[in-house]
Amino acid sequence: MFFFVLQTFDSNAVTEDYDYSTGTDPDIDNTGFCDKTTVRTFRQYYVPVLYWVVCILGAFGNLLVVGIYAQFRNRLKTMTDVYLLNLAVADLLFLFTLPFWAVSASKGWVFGLIMCKLVTSIYKINFFSCMLLLTCISVDRYIAIVQATKAQKFKVKRLLYSKLVCVCVWLLAVILSLPELIFADQKTVNKQDTCDMIYPKDASKTIKMFVSAIQVSVGFCLPLAVMLVCYSVIVKTLLQAKNFQKHKALKVIITVVAVFVLSQLPYNGFLVVRTIDAANATITNCEVAVKIDIAAQVMQSLAYMHCCLNPFLYAFIGVRFRKDLIKIWRSLGFVNLKKVNKFQSGASRSSAMSETEITGALSL
Repeated sequence: MFFFVLQTFDSNAVTEDYDYSTGTDPDIDNTGFCDKTTVRTFRQYYVPVLYWVVCILGAFGNLLVVGIYAQFRNRLKTMTDVYLLNLAVADLLFLFTLPFWAVSASKGWVFGLIMCKLVTSIYKINFFSCMLLLTCISVDRYIAIVQATKAQKFKVKRLLYSKLVCVCVWLLAVILSLPELIFADQKTVNKQDTCDMIYPKDASKTIKMFVSAIQVSVGFCLPLAVMLVCYSVIVKTLLQAKNFQKHKALKVIITVVAVFVLSQLPYNGFLVVRTIDAANATITNCEVAVKIDIAAQVMQSLAYMHCCLNPFLYAFIGVRFRKDLIKIWRSLGFVNLKKVNKFQSGASRSSAMSETEITGALSL
């Protein structure tokens, strides 16, 4: 049945020249023919290098997070622990797709139709799951700090709820990625195969606008709105509290929100521009379209950097996480015992606030 649907779409399909490896639209302009040689050349040299760097750095940090949870299984005691483990897994699966796009940018899509659909679907599933899990972490921090008494009272139930929430997050991410599974297809452009989104001709603009709108709303607007609300209340609560160091907690909050906005806002702003152009044909200058395509590739690579930073923003700020990491390194002979003891004693003195109940959710 599924392949019958795909064949039906294929008979009336229109190729929306949407380069999924970069998220850019080579025909964003409405001037008819537009030479995008500059864009393709830039992509050929820029994308592979950046994607491999992001993949390696992100894999290193997220594998450490997964490794710590695997080594110290008793760490999964809080909702945030469960969210962090799922976030690391989602980041790793997301990073798994980048080598495919790196090869595609330089040599074309050489992996076949099935891998085209599989990789694009995995990419989108884990994109949405990452964003939704960041939203969940914000809510959990709000509960743990602002509603600290209730949070402690229902600690066991909250851990169970977190697992159910994660299941719902993954299911929702799969549902939101269905357009990629259905419309991703292999085509030939300039004697080179590509993996692109190909929509049915009679509903091309509508579907394209819907897909972009979902990505912007669920992948940026929703997480940002929840972060701003939750962290604003948390900051107010911390400022009213007494007898503990507030500065570190406030710095963590400001850093988390700032990094999210700086990394995600530019690319999501481009998606809004692309959606408006798809509906109203607002960009009619070829030179402007070329510049937008190149800028979009830079903005998307900046957005991808967030998965490299997640382990440091959400996991390694915690004292217990750092101690567990040091234990692993020490067991492997990577660190000197005297330096470890000196570091741990210094960390304990400088992070007394992180051991208190009110900031436990910020520094695990």
